[in-house]
Amino acid sequence: MIGLHLELQARAAAGSPVQVGLIGAGQMGTDVVAQVSMMAGLRVPVVADIDLQRALDAYKIGRVEGEVTTASSAAEADAAVAAGKLVAVSDYRIVTAMKSIHVMLEATGAPEIGASAALRSARSGQDLAMMNVETDITVGPILRWYAERKGVLYALAAGDEPAACKELYDFAVALGFTVVAAGKGKNNPLDRHASPADPAVQKEAARRGLSPNMLVEFVDGSKTMIEMAAVANATGLVPDVRGMHGPSTDRDHLHQCFALKSDGGVLDKIGVVDYGIGRVAPGVFLVVRTDHPRLRQAMILRDMGSGPYYTIFRPFHLCSIEVPLTCAMLAIRRKSNMQPLDRLSAEVFAVAKRDLPGGEVLDAIGGTAYYSLVDTYETARAEGLLPAGLAKGARLLHPVRMDTPLTYADVELPPTTIYRLRQLQDRWSAGGVSPADLEAALDGLATA
Repeated sequence: MIGLHLELQARAAAGSPVQVGLIGAGQMGTDVVAQVSMMAGLRVPVVADIDLQRALDAYKIGRVEGEVTTASSAAEADAAVAAGKLVAVSDYRIVTAMKSIHVMLEATGAPEIGASAALRSARSGQDLAMMNVETDITVGPILRWYAERKGVLYALAAGDEPAACKELYDFAVALGFTVVAAGKGKNNPLDRHASPADPAVQKEAARRGLSPNMLVEFVDGSKTMIEMAAVANATGLVPDVRGMHGPSTDRDHLHQCFALKSDGGVLDKIGVVDYGIGRVAPGVFLVVRTDHPRLRQAMILRDMGSGPYYTIFRPFHLCSIEVPLTCAMLAIRRKSNMQPLDRLSAEVFAVAKRDLPGGEVLDAIGGTAYYSLVDTYETARAEGLLPAGLAKGARLLHPVRMDTPLTYADVELPPTTIYRLRQLQDRWSAGGVSPADLEAALDGLATA
């Protein structure tokens, strides 16, 4: 990010700010609107939300100056932006079809909307900035591939834990350290069976300005699984065990905790993703290793300890506040700060949160039906485990007992865009579809 502020100032001076189209005006999206209002060289001229009033309110809450109007088509929205107006819409497809937008920022957290919006925006020539990690861990590799075929870029947004971890990972790998573990802190107690219907959850969600479902996604551990899977899929790191270890620890003991068992830690292998519960949040960390005798002496002089394990710690992640920097990087420098590799390393799958009856239609992540765990992609595929990003709307074919992983064989899946994308991604990963056929299939999904 060094020097990016100068490039943004130059864009402002030239009267050509980076134009960001925001999809999703919840807590995070509204924060982005507010943050951009304080920056030079960036503008959010259009906000989409299924609740039009929330899109309108985002500008008001963000204290963005200018006339706000609504639009019913991309052409109408583009005309309003050209006239210097701000636009609120209820249909995200208007944003993805606009010609005046440089970067589409997806902030809904809904896997289906994220997948469809990414396809449509890539085909329209807009770069993709994804706050929607749920979409990324399900079909990120194929979305990145499609974006590149269309000459645009794909990025997970800066500031959230995955991108903050990736920043540390790039730093450590560039210096030649061995990455032992990448992780984050979890700052609320883990309750796998938490429900958004619980009055205590509803009260706490209201206090924090969250929906009960969003709070439950954090409390039941699903969000942690999703975030660390995104790190795995962008780096090639893997979970050490199913669900990761998640020990109670603190910042000063991370390098002792996330070490090999033979060295007194919890790990069976190095090169993993994990998390700690306790005085680690809201930070992210890397545990690295070097066995070079000179460098171990140098690390002692830098107050890093005697080694061979060392903690690199970032004490904050400004999840929605840093996001505009990704948009600037994409549009100005033509670089992505984080993107998945060409295939998944980790899979997040659904596990029954209670005894589920046959015929039940599953709700969303953070709901009452299932929580999420992470494992390696190879293991999950071999066991036919149901990706959490596909679970919403699936109908159970028979009862499933509490704490049992759900499989493809347990459900009937609706023919959603993200399900079709995932089928294509699995075939592509296995070498079962040509690039030309794959692009044609994705073009069809993008225009459906």
